[in-house]
Amino acid sequence: MNEGSPLDLTYAPVQIDWNGPTRPMNSSPTLQVVVNPLLKRGSPIHERAFAELRQLGAENARFVPWFPYPHYSIAALHAPANGKTSWDFSKIDPFTIDFLEATRGHAVSLNFSTIPPWMFKIDEPPVYPDDPDQTAWFYQKGHELRDPSLKEISDYFARLVSWYTRGGFTDELGAEHKSGHHYPLAYWDVLNEPDFEHDTQPSQYTERYDAIVSAIRAVDPSIKFIGLSLALPGRAPQFFEHFLDPRNHKPGIPLDMISYHFYAMPAADEPWETRPYTCFAQADGFITMTRYVETIRQRLSPATQTTINEVGVILGEDLEQSLPGYEFTPFPDFYWNLAAGIYAYLFAHCATLGIEYLGQSQLVGYPSQFPSVTMLDWETGAPNARFRALELLKKHFGPGGEVILPPAGVPFFPPQYHAQAFRAADGTRKLLLINKRLQPLELRLEGWDGAQVEAVDVLSGSAPARAERMDGERLRLNGLAVAVLSLP
Repeated sequence: MNEGSPLDLTYAPVQIDWNGPTRPMNSSPTLQVVVNPLLKRGSPIHERAFAELRQLGAENARFVPWFPYPHYSIAALHAPANGKTSWDFSKIDPFTIDFLEATRGHAVSLNFSTIPPWMFKIDEPPVYPDDPDQTAWFYQKGHELRDPSLKEISDYFARLVSWYTRGGFTDELGAEHKSGHHYPLAYWDVLNEPDFEHDTQPSQYTERYDAIVSAIRAVDPSIKFIGLSLALPGRAPQFFEHFLDPRNHKPGIPLDMISYHFYAMPAADEPWETRPYTCFAQADGFITMTRYVETIRQRLSPATQTTINEVGVILGEDLEQSLPGYEFTPFPDFYWNLAAGIYAYLFAHCATLGIEYLGQSQLVGYPSQFPSVTMLDWETGAPNARFRALELLKKHFGPGGEVILPPAGVPFFPPQYHAQAFRAADGTRKLLLINKRLQPLELRLEGWDGAQVEAVDVLSGSAPARAERMDGERLRLNGLAVAVLSLP
């Protein structure tokens, strides 16, 4: 990929107007951790995975016990019957406690999003696999909740919160369940991708959000809430219009934060050499959509913050994983750099828009469980370029200082790369560079002679970002590189 001469773009030097318009920097890079069997205690990569999460130290990391593993995501698999409930945290706690311990000292958000299926009006009781490690993609059925008062669903989530923050709870039949857990919890993410699940309409989601929030606040009034978490926000603008309008909520219900998701999705039959073009073009479409969402938010609920808490690339090959006869096809090593570049590119744009958090998805994936979104090697637990790029962004960027806003009008840089400048709180000038092409580039950076350069690229591989110092104003930017330049 990096053989031969780089594309010479020195004819158009990178020039930054440090006296131009700025906005306060309030964006943080973070990630989500999705529960799956490779994060179980005793798995070959368990210790390494949580050690890497602990060392990263991200703020507002998102923990997602996702629905395909019902034994790991639903604390009461069956409705109360015959004087008994089915509350059982024995399979859920190990994942959750390991996450909370690895992120101790940092704000986190929990997203126990799966509504127990027996709470819906369904013809047959839910059937789960006996093996908790086996995926179950199709057990979620029903549209209308069986309890129109919403007390059943809201009490369920309030008890989950009480289990982890108040040492236990009293169940529906009056029995006490003690956990001994007293973890601080900054955010509760209310449900997940309602535009995908249970044919949920905006008014239904808003009613459920209000009920769940009210019940959780009675347990712990300090918790803040994240709403929506839409899968395809560009196809569901009605959710934003309805949810962000305070008139559609009960009095006193907070709208602390909204979230939505983005995955670039190149087709499985697309040649690898053109997939970078596709992914960055789709990212540009998402950035445009984000600007529209921001307009809605600012009009209806300007104090509400935003976390785009799932960002990544899902290869078309991954979408076949639930089909009979699925076989994993390895992808080229440079793919990890492509996915890292997409995340860094979106972070640069989101910083100019004031988005508070951008969460890369996900810590661990593997064949049959979205291998293209993993940040760690599923055999060794070692970080790949996606994790290293997140590590690099977290090292250099976070709230404080300023974002140098790009000029309005036509794109300021050639289409082969993107550059975004920042001024840190201590006055250090920083430049985030992303090569959007497989081919290396030769750039001329006016005023950056002597800058420290840290880059995640094919030369750094799975190692931490490699460092060098500029000697002059020319910089070779390897294919699909993510680089940060620093200069006092």
